[in-house]
Amino acid sequence: MIEWKANRRTLITAGALALLAGCKVIPKGVEEVPPPAPAPTDNLPNDKQRQRIALLVPLSGPDAALGQSIANATTMALLDTNAQTIRITSYDTAPGAASAAAKALRDGNRLILGPISSADIGAVAAAARGRKVPLITYSSDPALATRDVFVMGLDPANAMQRVVDFASSKGMRRFALLAPKGTAGARASAIYAAAVQAAGGTLVSTQTYDRGNRSIISAATRLKARGGYDAVLIADSPKYAAMAAPSLKPAGAAVPRILGSETWSGDPLVGKTASLRGAWFAAISDTRFPRFAESFRGRFGTAPYRLSTLGYDSVLLTVRIARDWRLGSPFPLARLTERDGFLGLDGPFRFGSAGIGDRALEVREARSGGVTIVSPAPEKFAD
Repeated sequence: MIEWKANRRTLITAGALALLAGCKVIPKGVEEVPPPAPAPTDNLPNDKQRQRIALLVPLSGPDAALGQSIANATTMALLDTNAQTIRITSYDTAPGAASAAAKALRDGNRLILGPISSADIGAVAAAARGRKVPLITYSSDPALATRDVFVMGLDPANAMQRVVDFASSKGMRRFALLAPKGTAGARASAIYAAAVQAAGGTLVSTQTYDRGNRSIISAATRLKARGGYDAVLIADSPKYAAMAAPSLKPAGAAVPRILGSETWSGDPLVGKTASLRGAWFAAISDTRFPRFAESFRGRFGTAPYRLSTLGYDSVLLTVRIARDWRLGSPFPLARLTERDGFLGLDGPFRFGSAGIGDRALEVREARSGGVTIVSPAPEKFAD
């Protein structure tokens, strides 16, 4: 467990807005503040000037490095924003998420950031609900969202709608789908069908395959034989997409356009596979991440996990809300669903009434050796 609170005498004054604008976070000649040593939460002193926020992440066990990276990012956000009204205390979920949540609630925390694992959310939410303490989780599973559980990770439906809308804007109206059999494939099929309909298109053909063998090639061959579509989504990783793509179109052909899922982001195979060149997929913008990574490495001596920005952005959100959050009162839940949303390192984001995160995403195109942005992420939400 690690506890942080902002202290003006030791705070680096760069600020989060400077980081978002691309400025250096650590000024020359200013000594960095080292992370504090772990301290027990038993008998935490009363703090009548700060709201208590709990961070539930694994700090031991196989996922400790990821959990510590997120914890460091929340610390960084506190320092960068010069936050004076919130105190963040970290609780290790590795020994048990339910016990970590119980400890956090006994300590008087009124908001929980985390956990990371979708499997832990039910136990944490059950413990927190009786105290009317909401969760802002780092999961990307929208099925876990409720009136008091907010899912901050990238929703697959968000990414799928973005890439289908982009394809539609380029004149594509007839869509096809390759999806694995099973629960994941059925879910992807339902999301894709809804996205195509919302974009004013038509889903003309769907083929499924057994994941784990080469049946995706047979499914792609059947799909090509049926024809009649402008774009086809391969609802799987680049590894499986690379197997199917040569059966869908000749190398270098522009039609049909291959579409990918959010899981393609950051996978080097996308740029290395000739059959995927020209494919489109939606992703969270990386524009601000290099500057964040540079500052993070300078402060903590290691590179951040890509998911660490969720921790940073969850603190930016909390700091903004804390300006009008009366000390000692419950967390103002309604503030999370404001239509304008929030601006973070990963760009604009907001929560719908169902607690599912909505993000402004960019569209990337696979090119030889990498990817390029063909539609930048909007700077704000249009509606």
